[in-house]
Amino acid sequence: MPLNADGDLGYGSVAAGSGPGLAGNMGGAENVPLLMPEPQPERYSWKPLSKDELELIAGSAGWRKFRTRLVLLFWLTWVIMLGAAIAIIVQSPRPVAPPLHWWEKELFYRLRPALLMDTQEGAIGGFEVMRERLPYLKSLDVGAVILEGVIPKTISASNLTEVSHNLGSMPQFQKLIAESNREGIKILLDLCDLEVINDKESENSTEDLSDSSGYIQYSLKYWLEQGISGFAICDTDAAYSETTMEVWRALLQEYSEKDNERILVVRETSDSFVVANASNGVVNGSLVQLTERSLLPPSAHPLPVPEVARALEESLQARHTDWSSWTVGGPVLPELQRIIMVLLMTLPGTPVVSDGEEVSPAQNTTVNAIGDEIYIQDEGKKWRSAIALFQSLSRTRSREEALLFGEFSFLPFNDSSSSATPPLAFLRSWGCVHFLVLFNLGSEPHPLSPNWAPRLPEGGVFVTSTRMDRLGSVSLETLVMKPQEGIVIKLFESGSFS
Repeated sequence: MPLNADGDLGYGSVAAGSGPGLAGNMGGAENVPLLMPEPQPERYSWKPLSKDELELIAGSAGWRKFRTRLVLLFWLTWVIMLGAAIAIIVQSPRPVAPPLHWWEKELFYRLRPALLMDTQEGAIGGFEVMRERLPYLKSLDVGAVILEGVIPKTISASNLTEVSHNLGSMPQFQKLIAESNREGIKILLDLCDLEVINDKESENSTEDLSDSSGYIQYSLKYWLEQGISGFAICDTDAAYSETTMEVWRALLQEYSEKDNERILVVRETSDSFVVANASNGVVNGSLVQLTERSLLPPSAHPLPVPEVARALEESLQARHTDWSSWTVGGPVLPELQRIIMVLLMTLPGTPVVSDGEEVSPAQNTTVNAIGDEIYIQDEGKKWRSAIALFQSLSRTRSREEALLFGEFSFLPFNDSSSSATPPLAFLRSWGCVHFLVLFNLGSEPHPLSPNWAPRLPEGGVFVTSTRMDRLGSVSLETLVMKPQEGIVIKLFESGSFS
């Protein structure tokens, strides 16, 4: 039987498309795919949950557990951030305010009650006029008054507890002390150049406040018991010695209270004052609370503007370690009076102002000088402007830490200027707050150079000026100082909102 049943076909041939063969069913070998595709998953069409489905899921135990963990995570994160902020604030370096005594914070005012009687034509005693003047002194933020001439210049040692009869009686003086203390104004007695007559010898024999006979100590105790807050002497007095000052210091401490510590003020009258030890015959500075120094050298007549500028520059460049207290000193030209007052109230230490220095000494004149914004014929308006400047300075000093105990930095002007009197400037800094004090004593305007003090903050706000005509914000790059003008500017570092 033949193997090839078809006959016409060769051995092993299979007819395409005939019979039930594999190739015949696929329509040709080249049309058959090598891999069969996997079945695709059925697509999910998203749609929001219905109200019933949402309520069902929200009320489930799993969702409540998730919400609880989410709330706990939120509050834990908030507490961690708060703790980190507190840690940064606590650990960040910041200046610590030093404790100040009352005499380091207050404004001192020198007053001679006898001069007040001249303004009243001697109608009433000086103590009564002084008592009526207390509200005015309070409006100036005066904290202490040094009374001159209360005790007669020449007096016996046994009468040191008496007052000058032309000023009033002792009960009137006691009333003045009581009302001053109620107003928060402390009273100090000036004993400078006091001549004490020795009762035991001839009337021409005099001794000094260092007398050890007992009269001096008794008299000092008497005045302290009356409510006097301290005494003032001169560095030329014989009582200004190491031994006497130690005795006086012990006496003052005996009568000192927590809120009214009794003090001793020494007024410098010599040209140069050097604090040394007792071996050199000069009182140790620790025995004296305040040393009153003059900004200007002594002179019988007002110094010219260039000499005033040179003296002030030397004082500022000296950078005293003990600024103690400052007074104007010698006479001042009318056009410089307000500038000196701005300087006095912004320097480190305690300012000591004499009666009448808070207003211009030329307030009764009608002469128009340089800068007639200051010297105008309307005396009342000019007086009010001077008082407003003084009040602005005293109140700013009393509430600003930078002016109370801030660091002092003298800022020299190295830029070339055609002005014969270059300006002066210094900085009072505390933390991120800076007070820039500028003075132009010359008769020409002076713009600030962009290269001057490049490390200073660029902007700030005006605090006050001698003409009381500068308000609002200021940029140092565009500031122009007017002739014979003093300016106080509060600067802020970048990012500070103090």
